[in-house]
Amino acid sequence: MTASRIRTVLGGASALCLAVVGLLPATASASAPAVVSTDKGAVRGATAYGVERFLGIPYAAAPTGSLRWKPPQSPARWTGVREATDFGDPCPVLPSGNGPRSETEDCLDVNVWRPSGVRAGARLPVHVFIHGGGLTNGSGSQNDESKLVRETGVIGVSLNYRLGAFGFLGLPALTEEGGESGNYGFMDQQAALRWVQRNIAAFGGNPREVTIDGESAGGWSVCGHLVSPGSRGLFARAMIQSGSCPSGPQARAEAAGTAFARAAGCDGTDRAAVLDCLRSASAGTLLDASGTFSSGFVDGTPTFPIPAREALDSGRFARVPVVVGATRDEGRTFSAGYTGAGKEAYLAFVQGTAGDRADEVLARYPWPETSDRYTAAYLIGAIMTDSGMIAGIGGCELRSLTRTFERYTPTYAYRFDHRTGPGLTQIPGYVWGAGHAAELAYIWPSFDNGTPIAPLFDADERRLAREMTRYWGAFTKTGRPDAARQTAWPGYHSGKGLTLSLRAGGRSVLIDDDRFSTEHQCSFWDTMPATQ
Repeated sequence: MTASRIRTVLGGASALCLAVVGLLPATASASAPAVVSTDKGAVRGATAYGVERFLGIPYAAAPTGSLRWKPPQSPARWTGVREATDFGDPCPVLPSGNGPRSETEDCLDVNVWRPSGVRAGARLPVHVFIHGGGLTNGSGSQNDESKLVRETGVIGVSLNYRLGAFGFLGLPALTEEGGESGNYGFMDQQAALRWVQRNIAAFGGNPREVTIDGESAGGWSVCGHLVSPGSRGLFARAMIQSGSCPSGPQARAEAAGTAFARAAGCDGTDRAAVLDCLRSASAGTLLDASGTFSSGFVDGTPTFPIPAREALDSGRFARVPVVVGATRDEGRTFSAGYTGAGKEAYLAFVQGTAGDRADEVLARYPWPETSDRYTAAYLIGAIMTDSGMIAGIGGCELRSLTRTFERYTPTYAYRFDHRTGPGLTQIPGYVWGAGHAAELAYIWPSFDNGTPIAPLFDADERRLAREMTRYWGAFTKTGRPDAARQTAWPGYHSGKGLTLSLRAGGRSVLIDDDRFSTEHQCSFWDTMPATQ
């Protein structure tokens, strides 16, 4: 697309990775708690409905004081048995659809779920989920792995990592101090994966059979782990849900960080003094200054020696089996704010994003003769989806990402196509379609006595939830999403670039590249030069 193309940072909308995936209810009955010894001490979990859970286990020291904006450090050992029945606090975040404000920096925890009765030595495959939220919000408590664990017999893991300015601040003084700056939250993820390698066997998991999975910014993170040298050997399979593979240069991160420091009241030409000011500031002060801070991965660094997408395109990544997919209507989650807007607002959006090619876009996405208060939102959502202007996720950008992976490694592609499910939030009359994050509730729904409590799910949607869980579990176990008595899901290279269209009621089908490209108007968008 043109240079004016919008590439919204993942998570700019609070709807990203909304907490439609809840926790086990506090009233759940529990059997005798289990105790597991980790490399830093013993933890006692809780058991309910066939799943044992161990929550809030530290994998790194609190990144406070002099450890703020440094790579994660090893946590202290503890004596006795640590209770691990409650999630730890989220890392510092502003309030969003992903949760309330948090100012707790002692937040670098992992959570583990396993089938009841499993003990060390079972060597079960492991599914590690990295939460989304644009690298600015969210937490590891957003996805309860209980359903996946209960129904497929794998070990589940989730994690917290530093977010926003706490996790992705670039600054000249920090670069001088550590050789790079801006990738601290990603380094946290690597530390959590190393914790899994050291400790998951004690929970009955197999450290050689780890699948990393993430949605939105979590999918972005998974792609980062595929290309980052420091993540090699930490996983055997990867799943990218509504993600992409962007990064940016150190100089840009430092410019953004300098502006943030100024907003936080830490300004001046003395770099050391600016850094001291920031490290002595309260978490609340830093949060208050971070409203416009944009998080991202920094390349040209030891963590990302070359731009992430360049590494991917040239095959310089961990060649493990990959699942990659997105939702059919990614953009509708981001365009909902245009509800009530009219034709003039729509035309202004197209002019602002397509520039001198606006008339071509309008010819393909015309304003209809009959419209209502949702028309602008739906049209803008379609453009956002098909062009991939939301940080390169969905539509034709998904096709490009899938083709890139397929050149080098076994690749399985999907598109979540159930378009009539419950919306993420209530906007009377607005049809969310298969918008960004819509698939999360089908894999990680809340549970009450073992029954899904997504109250708006009908029988067909509950069937889709079971099928998706089985696909995800099969890939975690074998590196192939082969689930008995379900639509076969071949590798993308089979036939004509086949993608699994996930649909409710057992109606999932395979669609080829021609159909996919036609539905997203890729022959047109391929002529629009993209920009990172």
